[in-house]
Amino acid sequence: MTDNEQVHASMTIQTDIPILEGRKAQIHQKGSQPFNIECEKQSVAGSVSQRACVFCGSRVVLYPIADALHVIHGPIGCAAYTWDIRGAWSSGPQLHRMSFSTDLQEKDVIYGGEKKLYQGLIELVEHYRPKAAFIYSTCIVGLIGDDVEAICRRVTAETGVETIPVHSEGFKGSKKDGYSAACNALGRLVGTGDTSGIRPLSINILGDFNIAGETWVIKDYYERMGVEVVATITGDGRVDDIRRCHGAALNVVQCSGSMSQLATKMKEQYGIPIIRVSYFGIEDMSQALYDVAEYLNDKTVMRKTQDLVRDEVSNLVPQLRRYKKDLKGKRAAVYTGGAFKALSMVRSLRTLGMQTVIAGSQTGNKKDYAQLQEICDDGTVILDDTNPLELAKFLEEKKADLLIGGVKERPIAYKLGLGFCDHNHERKIGLAGFEGMLNFAKEVHGTVTSPVWKLAARRGRLEGATS
Repeated sequence: MTDNEQVHASMTIQTDIPILEGRKAQIHQKGSQPFNIECEKQSVAGSVSQRACVFCGSRVVLYPIADALHVIHGPIGCAAYTWDIRGAWSSGPQLHRMSFSTDLQEKDVIYGGEKKLYQGLIELVEHYRPKAAFIYSTCIVGLIGDDVEAICRRVTAETGVETIPVHSEGFKGSKKDGYSAACNALGRLVGTGDTSGIRPLSINILGDFNIAGETWVIKDYYERMGVEVVATITGDGRVDDIRRCHGAALNVVQCSGSMSQLATKMKEQYGIPIIRVSYFGIEDMSQALYDVAEYLNDKTVMRKTQDLVRDEVSNLVPQLRRYKKDLKGKRAAVYTGGAFKALSMVRSLRTLGMQTVIAGSQTGNKKDYAQLQEICDDGTVILDDTNPLELAKFLEEKKADLLIGGVKERPIAYKLGLGFCDHNHERKIGLAGFEGMLNFAKEVHGTVTSPVWKLAARRGRLEGATS
């Protein structure tokens, strides 16, 4: 056996691994059987889920609020989840980039960490004078029973700075439960500000996290349409904007998994309608703008929207042609946090001439998956809450050239020797909007056509198998 053959042999992935019995109903191959995928359930024991914890979910939603203090009540390890690995940009204050922790030690676990939390909060609030403070409970706080709610009330009363507990003990669910904890915390701010001066043609942007400045791109589109953006709640967010966002005419929600609960609550309490959009890809971006224009039912807004979409698309399409030429016929796999974003990915890849052979998510619901399988080609594998080995198996079976995912999926792609595109919050390139579609095409083209894959063991195996 040559050295090269030895490398190939050591990298071989078992495509015949058995699927865990409890996981079988969460996997569907289009065309093989009637669609009835199971989802929205706890991860199966023995399966190393790609999902994150409750604390992670709450941090994703809240920490883009840039003028708030974010304090993690727990061990120092939880504080590693910072702006540095999940950057949401701010046009002003940078307080959200700091990662504060009570750094609970063994002694605190035995005797309680309430005094430490109180003293830490008093010092931080006096030093930074934030607009508000969010206090995140971690697993150990749930176990030892610290009364974080009482500490927050005391600090609010003594400092005048609203200090809000976030009940995000990691073990009590998954990332989706963290979204719920964050929405409950945000609900304490909504409705507490003055709404005078807000125009009838106004919206809130929910569920966009301003990764690489994406919220600014989207906000600019709406303003060019003549629409006032009252609050960008989860991207470049401000406490005072959130306090008065109940005065907007419409809530426009992108990441529905994280923001649906808050939007629904605002609909019940303030009568604000909700529309669900995606800002990724030409089709979905255009539809998002038209949906807002149609709801606001203003002729000038509609005319400006038509002009905007026509100008942006006519500028973008010619630039995409050179990438499409090289990417035509390539095969892609998509694994995202929520399934709604995967829909946009499938459409965007089709725009580039690529076929989606695997599509899945961590937290999709049945409606999302039904839509997903509807727009995918026959043979596409739909996955709910997959695990690394299972995902690797299907990547091999489907001979994917590209995996689109987040930080946890990146090593899987590289170890298998195929291109990877980061479409999660760790990326530094904006992929939303029309200009984001061009960035997406460049990134996909760069990784799929990279000559480095010719040296990878897997590519050699696939080429050998097809020769």
